[in-house]
Amino acid sequence: MREISGKTQVVAVALVTALCMLGDSMLYVVLPLYWQEAGLGSLWEVGVLLSINRFVRVPLGPLVGKWYERTGGRAGLVLAVVLAFVTTLSYGFQGFWLWLLMRSLWGVAWTFLRLGAYSLIVAVADEHNRGQLMGLYNGLYRLGSLGGMLVGALFASWYGLLPASLLLACCSLFALLLVFLYIRPGFTNRTAAAVEEGGESRRLRLWRQAAMQKTMLTALIVTMVYQGMFASTLSRLVEQRTPFLALGGIVLGAAVLASLVQGLRWCWEPWAAPVVGRLADRYGRRKMFAATLFAGALLFALIQAGVPLGAWFAVLLGIQLTATIITTVMDTLAADEAARHANSTAVMTFYSVITDLGAALGPLFAFWLDEHAGLSVMYVGLAAALLLIAAAWSVRQRRESLESAP
Repeated sequence: MREISGKTQVVAVALVTALCMLGDSMLYVVLPLYWQEAGLGSLWEVGVLLSINRFVRVPLGPLVGKWYERTGGRAGLVLAVVLAFVTTLSYGFQGFWLWLLMRSLWGVAWTFLRLGAYSLIVAVADEHNRGQLMGLYNGLYRLGSLGGMLVGALFASWYGLLPASLLLACCSLFALLLVFLYIRPGFTNRTAAAVEEGGESRRLRLWRQAAMQKTMLTALIVTMVYQGMFASTLSRLVEQRTPFLALGGIVLGAAVLASLVQGLRWCWEPWAAPVVGRLADRYGRRKMFAATLFAGALLFALIQAGVPLGAWFAVLLGIQLTATIITTVMDTLAADEAARHANSTAVMTFYSVITDLGAALGPLFAFWLDEHAGLSVMYVGLAAALLLIAAAWSVRQRRESLESAP
């Protein structure tokens, strides 16, 4: 069998993920506009369909992690591609219950994709290139977000939802070629025998370690803040500051302005995330993580500081930039933690479940706080939370530097 480099496999699994998520990304732009064509009865059903896949992923993560622990290879990725093809193709048909089933199956596919990628990266990376490979993966798979939003929206507006779904579903099948050509059959570093030998008691000791608890608690809060609360309230935040904006004779509403702020991140992420990973490898991941959290806390505080409108939008883009940095570095820190343990797949499974939980709970907390306290109070609280996490990681990084000094 020909030798395939670790970097080549990471690039392949990132492109596989990008091709599979084309249909999912299309829905976030298309479904709120063409929900009647999909056979839906209300916008409430749109909200359910766009969120159900996240809730499915939370209990499913441990089961998929077990799959990778025992199969140790690309079979899970093949299953994910097949599910992505079926679900994307189904978006051309009508009916809420069909869509609910297909969106749940997409949650299954994404879990296999994500845990497969994490397991592969932990297996092929080392201390000196883990950040670069994680950044490369995060950057490349976001091409699927960008492509699905642009191509899917254009084809849906020109030809309708069925042709757009058929096109993107066919594109997802090319991922099978990448899986079989560039990803080795076995890429995890645990065998089924080793998993059984580890035992449940060792697994329990794993979660009781202070470093593990701190990493996972940080992942929960940071994901809740960025992927859940900020992303779900961005359009309301823009609407409160400026319901519409006239640029060159074109009037842009709050929803369009919010989507532009979100979309710009997917434009820079494919090249920015690998750069962030390389810098984290070179200058220290914990130091970079703490510094970016401090910057994020400052930017969240500035949202309510009454800055001029142009500077205010620059603050929003700054928050999106810190999201790119924090996501890449946080994924790498979790992979560092996994690499220290024999059962790395179990660690990354727990990390995946924690981040999915944070992303799912974030909107619930955000809208509850918006109703009872207001967005101003909520964003000040988010700034304070990031500040506390940044201080904790800064203290930890300084303590480890002193312990390693001669």
